[in-house]
Amino acid sequence: MNFAEKLKKERKEKGWSQEELAEKLFVSRQSVSKWENGQNYPSIEIIINISDLFDVTIDELLRSDEELKEKVINDSKHLAYPKLKFMFDVLFLIGIAFLVIKLGVLMLNKLMAFDIPLYGGSFFWNFGPLILMVGGGIGSGVLKEKYKVE
Repeated sequence: MNFAEKLKKERKEKGWSQEELAEKLFVSRQSVSKWENGQNYPSIEIIINISDLFDVTIDELLRSDEELKEKVINDSKHLAYPKLKFMFDVLFLIGIAFLVIKLGVLMLNKLMAFDIPLYGGSFFWNFGPLILMVGGGIGSGVLKEKYKVE
């Protein structure tokens, strides 16, 4: 039994009209109709609410319909994408900040005859910004390509 059939069966067992179910889920009657006809699927939040209303497990709802299961999996991947993209963008910006700090200190030391030390060693200041910027850029690019395909 797929999701559409299960939803219709559970709704009728409760004696609810599509309108009544829609009110309980805070959606339109047309949405319920489309779900029951297999024309569309609800979001994961609505699926959780349906699970609670009909006292069935989410597993029962998802495993009954392969297409719905794929939709939920893809939705969850796309929810993770902005967080991962943000992390790689922050790494890139940290690399730029370290590079700007290094160049600023070098310019002050050269032009103003200051002797400001760069703590952390020459390897960190010479390659750290580069590693962060390249790593952030590559990670961001890989994510863009991965989610562009799906």
